[in-house]
Amino acid sequence: MRITPNILLRLAGLLGILVSIEIHAAGQSAGMDRIDRRVDELISRMTVAEKIGQMTQVNASETPIPDELYEAVKAGRIGSILNQVDVDLVNEIQRLAVEESRLGIPLMVGRDVIHGFQTVQPIPLGQAATWNPELVQKGARAAALEAASTGVNWTFAPMIDISRDPRWGRIAESFGEDPYMTGVFGAAMVRGFQGDDFSQPGNIAACAKHFAGYGASESGRDYNTTNIPENELRNVYLPPFKAAIDAGVATLMTSFSDLDGVPASGNRFLLKQVLRDEWQFDGFVVSDWASIEQLSVHGFTANDKEAAYEAASAGLNMEMATPTYANHLPELLEEGRIEMAQIDAMVTDILRIKFRMGLFEDPYTNPSDYPPIANEDSLAVAEKLARQSIVLLENRNHALPLAKEKLTSLAVIGPLADDPYEQLGTWIFDGDPELSRTPLKAIRQFLGDRVTINHVRAMETSRSRSTAGFDEAVEAARSADAVVAFLGEESILSGETHSRADINLPGSQQELLARLNKTGKPVIAVIMAGRPLTLRNIIDEVDALLFAWHPGTMAGPAIRDILFGVESPSGKLPATFPLMVGQVPIYHAHKNTGRPAVPEKFTHMDDIPVRMPQASWGFASFHLDAGYEPLYEFGYGLSYANFAYSDIEVSAAKISMDEKVTVQAVVRNEGKVEADEVVQLYVRDLVGNVTRPVRELKGFQRVRLKPGERRTVSFELGRDDLAFHGRDMTLMTEPGEFHVWIGGSSAAELGAKFTLTAD
Repeated sequence: MRITPNILLRLAGLLGILVSIEIHAAGQSAGMDRIDRRVDELISRMTVAEKIGQMTQVNASETPIPDELYEAVKAGRIGSILNQVDVDLVNEIQRLAVEESRLGIPLMVGRDVIHGFQTVQPIPLGQAATWNPELVQKGARAAALEAASTGVNWTFAPMIDISRDPRWGRIAESFGEDPYMTGVFGAAMVRGFQGDDFSQPGNIAACAKHFAGYGASESGRDYNTTNIPENELRNVYLPPFKAAIDAGVATLMTSFSDLDGVPASGNRFLLKQVLRDEWQFDGFVVSDWASIEQLSVHGFTANDKEAAYEAASAGLNMEMATPTYANHLPELLEEGRIEMAQIDAMVTDILRIKFRMGLFEDPYTNPSDYPPIANEDSLAVAEKLARQSIVLLENRNHALPLAKEKLTSLAVIGPLADDPYEQLGTWIFDGDPELSRTPLKAIRQFLGDRVTINHVRAMETSRSRSTAGFDEAVEAARSADAVVAFLGEESILSGETHSRADINLPGSQQELLARLNKTGKPVIAVIMAGRPLTLRNIIDEVDALLFAWHPGTMAGPAIRDILFGVESPSGKLPATFPLMVGQVPIYHAHKNTGRPAVPEKFTHMDDIPVRMPQASWGFASFHLDAGYEPLYEFGYGLSYANFAYSDIEVSAAKISMDEKVTVQAVVRNEGKVEADEVVQLYVRDLVGNVTRPVRELKGFQRVRLKPGERRTVSFELGRDDLAFHGRDMTLMTEPGEFHVWIGGSSAAELGAKFTLTAD
């Protein structure tokens, strides 16, 4: 081969890259070694009380701060505080820890920064509906900057519990029902909070929660028992946590619930075998609020001392809010039931994170170093998240978008049209309703004085059963060209402890829609809620249905843009919407069963002959009164455009374990407007060591197409993408036949297949 100058230049460049990679890796290794040495040196100087202090987190929300808290910090008996966001108080408490305690160990300052800080973004379930992890990462970054400006350096997010029961209030905090999707969004949020180097200003430590299985609480009741077979745990509930760890998450939080009889805060299988031995996690684990103390309430331990023993023995590093460790670990050490080496190992994990966070070098917060709260960038991210999260569920006769130029009057009805607090959603301790831009105000601003807007609240709250305001609402509707009804759930009806058995629209909302529909005017319903709802009883009452979740601070501009076609709706459902609550749990990645449901086997109970002889009617898995299909499937969402899929191809009919297959299809915008489409890839492993789901999400891409534009969208699959935990719980990839689909939801019909061979 003739060696040209260009080749020499390329070789030199390649060599430079390799050297740079080696230097970077060596630098990282040296940095880790340096931190470990600093941790070891610090541990060697600590008393037992100071070590247990690092394992203790206390609530510091009181103002003024109690004297006993100050004294405890100075004595080194506290390693972390939570729920204090007055930057002057935070700095003073840090000063006591750094300058007046014996060893000067800084504090971690925790706060629930779940979906924004003072600028509130859509609830996480709504963020998942964007199918846009890059945007979610930007949202986490914006939230981190606002929180960090107050002295907060640790957030208890992301929540990555797989949530397949919409009755559960905390589904609002989740990314929905799918393990792959939850892992992608969880990792994105971790990167947004922590950055590439979370010792840099504005980056805060993330905490993946709740480890593990909390979303499977029986009956959707918060804090309830979870019974999850180990194979299901490993294939469904644990993968998002592994994704968060691979993304570098600093901490994890245990679940309130038990797991097959062993509460998570005392679960050695989870905290030692899986987390430390298998995954080699070197961050630390914090309990949920008082969950160590609650081991005795579970009936797992007889008293607080035994609770401290079980939690410490499982390797739970830090206790949130309660003093079980502080009160009982010294005695357990004296008795020899807990070894000092165990304590040292748990404290080492905590100190390692504090060093990585750069707290020893820079423990204080100067608010002027940060952008102002609710700055232009923060609001822009919140608005874009809200806009892309909105899902168009129904649009009969092209009721949407509303044509601004054709409107002379508009009726805006409902309790959520102009409520700056309720649009923010659950778990917004620092959210500022004063920043909220409501739908009513945004619509007024957009339409100006040319269009008459009649606003009638109609109901005092979403739960109201009074119909006293309905006549006024109906009169406003009759005199309008169209009706937009803002309904749903108040923020307090979802979130922690707020589970619901009936997930229809609460109060008299269904009756209100029925009355509005009888006016004969086009009725558009905008639903704000913290969970999927059962909407079958209102579908016939509306011409169009937008599901906006709880959209946050910028709800108004986002919803306005969708209503009037400034932007086409592009949200897709991250969780299945059941036809009725009796179908729950219902989700896309279900198993086939030995007698799968198919249309030709389903018969509704009303069609069964009276006194028909007893028989296994249909011989398939379905409900006689609801069938087997949901109201809206996972991944579903309409657009003002019309997207067509064609020409699916796989790069090879057969691939070996060491090869990858490319799956691609053509997407064409056959509509009249430019719009985004979320292209989704689903896979089925036909035969497995254990039974596999009928469809698994394995990839998605958000693409923007002009009218008439077509694009080939490609995905790549390899052995790791097709792996699962088998009967012996090891991760495996089996040879065999695989089916693939590409489309706009989990009901995609455009499919192909390939075979994975053993050699």
